[in-house]
Amino acid sequence: MASTCPHTTSASLHPPRPSDSVYREDCTLCFDSIDDPHGLQVCLSCFNGGCASPDRAHGQLHASQAAHPLAVTIKRTRKLRKQSPRGDSEPPEKISKLAIQAETEEERYDVQTSIHCFECGVSDLEASGAVGETVAGILRANTFAKSEEVKAWEQEMTACEHTLCLEQTTPRTIPSGSLSHCADCSLQQNLWLCLTCGNLGCGRSQWGVPNAGNNHAINHTTSTAHPVAVKLGSLTADGGADIYCYACDEERVDPELVAHLKHWGVDIEGRVKTEKSMTEMNVEQNLTWEFRMTDEKGVELRPVNGAGLTGLRNLGNSCYLNSVLQAVFSMPEFADRYLRPGEDVSAAGKPAEDLEIQLRKLADGLLSGRYSKPAQLDADQATENDVTWQVGLAPAMLKHLIGRGHAEFSTMRQQDSFELLLHLLKMITRSQASAKEKYGDVKDPVDAMRFVMEQRLQCLGCGKVKYRRDEMDNLSVAVPIKRVAKPDTSGDATAADGDGKVDGEKEKEKVENFEPVTLKHCLDLFTAPETVELTCSSCKSEAGLGFSKQTLFKTFPTILAINARRFEVSGWVPTKRDVPVIVNDSGIDMETYRSQGKREGEVELPEDDGGVGGGVGGVGGGGGGFVVNEEALGLLMGMGFPRVRCAKALKATGNSVGDVEGAAGWLFEHMEDADIDEPMVEEGRAGGDIGGAGGGGSSGGGMVSEESIENLGNMGFAAPQARQALKATGGDMERAVDWLFSHPDAIGDFGDDAKPASTSETVPPATTEMVDVDVEDKLPAKFGLRAIVCHKGSSIHAGHYVAFVRKGLGGEGGGGDGGKEGWVLFNDEKVALGSDAEEMRKFAYIYFFRREGA
Repeated sequence: MASTCPHTTSASLHPPRPSDSVYREDCTLCFDSIDDPHGLQVCLSCFNGGCASPDRAHGQLHASQAAHPLAVTIKRTRKLRKQSPRGDSEPPEKISKLAIQAETEEERYDVQTSIHCFECGVSDLEASGAVGETVAGILRANTFAKSEEVKAWEQEMTACEHTLCLEQTTPRTIPSGSLSHCADCSLQQNLWLCLTCGNLGCGRSQWGVPNAGNNHAINHTTSTAHPVAVKLGSLTADGGADIYCYACDEERVDPELVAHLKHWGVDIEGRVKTEKSMTEMNVEQNLTWEFRMTDEKGVELRPVNGAGLTGLRNLGNSCYLNSVLQAVFSMPEFADRYLRPGEDVSAAGKPAEDLEIQLRKLADGLLSGRYSKPAQLDADQATENDVTWQVGLAPAMLKHLIGRGHAEFSTMRQQDSFELLLHLLKMITRSQASAKEKYGDVKDPVDAMRFVMEQRLQCLGCGKVKYRRDEMDNLSVAVPIKRVAKPDTSGDATAADGDGKVDGEKEKEKVENFEPVTLKHCLDLFTAPETVELTCSSCKSEAGLGFSKQTLFKTFPTILAINARRFEVSGWVPTKRDVPVIVNDSGIDMETYRSQGKREGEVELPEDDGGVGGGVGGVGGGGGGFVVNEEALGLLMGMGFPRVRCAKALKATGNSVGDVEGAAGWLFEHMEDADIDEPMVEEGRAGGDIGGAGGGGSSGGGMVSEESIENLGNMGFAAPQARQALKATGGDMERAVDWLFSHPDAIGDFGDDAKPASTSETVPPATTEMVDVDVEDKLPAKFGLRAIVCHKGSSIHAGHYVAFVRKGLGGEGGGGDGGKEGWVLFNDEKVALGSDAEEMRKFAYIYFFRREGA
């Protein structure tokens, strides 16, 4: 007989509303889930999920702290897989929104539930009335992870000027036989009909997708400038279809599709869709991407399990996030900061929306070893030769927090892992203030990655110098791209080989090879002196010689993250090139790149309103802010980009003529940013302080709006500190917030207000160039490679990311810090001994070095 308790009649109980998040898949404080033997306890009041494990009992902790006594315990077990009853003759319907539909739990699992009251200590409560309706609603609702996934995948299709104003040539009826294969080859699938002239061409060639196409449709539009094509196999009787506008380079909607098709004698009445849509194929490919899990000899890589050897499940294009998290949490500073098993956290409120809690949850999941075990395959799934990988953890809550409010990271599209790293480091630093309030003295782990770059400018006319310092937490260096000379193909150029192809055709098929370069050479180029065109405030640059500029390390970090940029602009598109970058096993000695500071006998330029004309690579100072390199600006604008976009690109990539391709690549990567055309508040005339070394900067007393000060005040910052931060960052709100968190002891800029009573000294100008480096850095600057994030593919927004991490492997390749060290491959949920690490690190996108002795 079912038990009862007074709490079951609570008026606050109700089924989840569409806007409610239901955490019924895994615990919000750890990765225990409904698939574990003890199941998951879902709160009937707020739908928080807490584990029922006796060791952690997060469900009970939540009930106690939140005063929510009732919970339903959900346990599920996997059913034997059955043959799908649906045939393959009818492909899925065309969708106008890209959405992942959840498979019902009834089809995949046996689910058991029981209702418990923590306050009364009663189990097996009766599932009737409001309690029964609430439990039924919880089981019906999409999980939090699935709800967020569907939202992020949604992609509204719209019309454009090219589909709305389509002009067609003389009408004709295309014979049905001509619609059965490409006009330029024999392919009979993925065929695209040009709506302008009726040409039929095959789709784009796609790596990993056999017979996707030979690019004949896009070749046609390139030669004719006909913008719009429709995929024949996607046509449905109701007018649904894949329509692509090559001019916009986007999938579109054509409101007059039926009429435009009839123009070519194509009647869609009774038409049945025969192929998957582009979005459906993209989803399928992204969710099933297989990175090579064999070594060079074709031998299957050996799985490893244990502490620090836990994989992360791909949530759909989330490999860029997974790889960065594995690399970052392999560092002791991040592991020690967030792996705190003996410390209680707050389970009340919304732990799934607390970054501190989710980072602790991730650290526990990755490092404890509790979840690092082979998947349990059902009898119908296992085969004798199966290599059993882990199931992997799904960091859906953390991914949601990282992407919340961000135009790119909130989507399910592939993203740049280096940009994700920078975004994550900012979020971690910003979260430290609230963490200190809740948990006392905690240290920002990003401090271990911070270092100071010192920039030296010397006038080539009068010889006077100017120094500035900028705090950074990463380094991005360009990789020189030089192609290996092609072999001599002299002789009879028309002689055909055995396959009927002439030499010239076979030459086109060869994969491009590039000259290897050492990472040290990339650093040499980054730190090498260069000449910049600035006006000297002392001699007024009468000799017209400009300045010599060099940027070196004033201090070194414990963890040095280096991004190797292998991009060049080809046909207006930034393309990643597989240039091998050699890193020695002995690591890198960075002592060569240490700045010695002001030299004996040097005369510094005066600190006045004029200063040095312009800021290179950062925000300029008192004279008006960042000053763009006019020669580089002219080259970019000559490519057709607006001035404001060019200025932003130059500011982000170094502001030099020598890296115009890098700036053009930045433009292509950020052309869809919501604020790309907003004016730069920090761009100014020549006459400011020296610009920063690729990031920081100074506004040195520039104009600051009261609205910005008020906005920062709403975030909890005092007006004087807000004013100082805004002046230090050229009025940029986001950078001002970063500055405030990294300068918690800032005195503040009181402007015309009364000065603080605690000091009679003049408040110094607020500039990020005045980085405090009084503590001299005397440790050897030798760094060893500890982790890499690698990318496979021609674009950072496609392809696949994996991480290789150097680990201490105990026993027979198990986890732990002891034993012999080796490279471990983290390919989403697959974790294996990385026998290819030495080869793969030549093509790494991000390198994580650790300072020896630090």
